[in-house]
Amino acid sequence: MLRPGELTARALQAVREAIRPGVTTLELDAIAEATIRAGGGEPNFAKVPGYRHTTCINVNEVVVHGIPGDRVIQAGDIVTVDCGAEVNGWHADSAFTVVVPGGSDDAEVAVREHLSNATEKAMWAGIAAFANARTLNDVGWAVAETIEAAGGLTIIRDYGGHGIGRSMHEDPPVFNYPIRGNTPEVKPGLAVAIEPIIGNGAEETVVLDDEWTIVTTDNSDAAQWEHTVLRHHGGIWVSTALDGGAAGLAPYGVVPVPIQA
Repeated sequence: MLRPGELTARALQAVREAIRPGVTTLELDAIAEATIRAGGGEPNFAKVPGYRHTTCINVNEVVVHGIPGDRVIQAGDIVTVDCGAEVNGWHADSAFTVVVPGGSDDAEVAVREHLSNATEKAMWAGIAAFANARTLNDVGWAVAETIEAAGGLTIIRDYGGHGIGRSMHEDPPVFNYPIRGNTPEVKPGLAVAIEPIIGNGAEETVVLDDEWTIVTTDNSDAAQWEHTVLRHHGGIWVSTALDGGAAGLAPYGVVPVPIQA
């Protein structure tokens, strides 16, 4: 799973460098596709029945599954790009959120920066918990506690992380909050996408007429951060981070361990 993870990371890096006011979401999608195909991979989102793009790009009130098109990115927008790659039947899935520079409403920009930063922090807290977790509920606790501490934010509970490997979406589900009862044991060989999806308003969402795009019912903003994480006998490795997750995990005292061939 290392090669699809690397290609996903490089695709998202290329898209992030291209985000600016005036670019369309479809133009960003083309950059991600070109990067993945140039590296010998295939966009796995495009293999989902009924979907034909490399990315989902979610702007402002769009929570997940935003279809790339002619929407023009504006200064101050909060933009999430979700992307995945497949190589030789193995998958990766990752997402980042950015607030586009140049927004004129300082208060709105600050609120959106807080949302993105807290969501990213919750992701890394969940990944750090996964490193030593007994069950997946440990991940949910870490994410939820981080969001609660940030203040003013809402976990959008209808969406979350998942297992990943030979398919992009596999069992087990990875909840962004603790649940009652038993949750799957974490042990070497488990690969998951840890994926906090957080809003700054109502938790309720609705699906638009395109049957893909999901938005908040009150038009409040949403953010999503995601990495594919591999638990192996030596520790963990974040396959969709070019450094294996070293920088993001450092504040938690967790050191990612490369997988030995």
